[in-house]
Amino acid sequence: MRVLLVEDDELLGDGLRAGLKQAGYTVDWVTDGQSADSAITDNDFDLVVLDINLPKKSGLEVLRGIRKQGQTIPVLILTARDSIPDRVEGLDSGADDYLVKPVDLDELCARLRVLQRRAVGRSDPVIQYGDLVLDPAAHRVTVNNEPISLSMREFVLLQHLLENVGRVIPRARLEQKLYGWQGEVESNSLEVFIHHLRKKLGSDLIRTVRGVGYMIEQTS
Repeated sequence: MRVLLVEDDELLGDGLRAGLKQAGYTVDWVTDGQSADSAITDNDFDLVVLDINLPKKSGLEVLRGIRKQGQTIPVLILTARDSIPDRVEGLDSGADDYLVKPVDLDELCARLRVLQRRAVGRSDPVIQYGDLVLDPAAHRVTVNNEPISLSMREFVLLQHLLENVGRVIPRARLEQKLYGWQGEVESNSLEVFIHHLRKKLGSDLIRTVRGVGYMIEQTS
């Protein structure tokens, strides 16, 4: 899952990025509102964690711009503003959730999982595909109730494919989900992860659509 973190406090931003990465998210971090606008326009994010008090352009202006453009990307406001009027303004401006600093990382991750479930139209906290069950909160995958060991990126890749069953996901989009801006992408790294998943979960699970990307097909 790819997250855009918009936070101008260097110490807090660095800590949040490290914590979210440890939790399995691919995190891109910007420190002002104008950079947030550019990042959202030019990239495909699953979630945005947005501060309000930002240089160059406020978080609320960024948020209103997102919604004015018709974008439905989930946005969680993370701010020191804790008054009821501030919360109401943030939510009425288009935020999907509102958290006050200081924040507990476990709670932040739990709220992000909820927003992601809503975004893909899923109410169940786990994803089930036949005998395969993926639990995002526990970072656990089982097949026929037997645990399957996956690396962090294998897990992220599998989750994204399972959340888009029946749809072909382009190669470039999958690489963005795995690496974001900062990661160096080797030419065959995605194929290596796909190979590992097929070896662990069955060769028929993930279908290659030549020249386009990969998909998991709908079950009959």
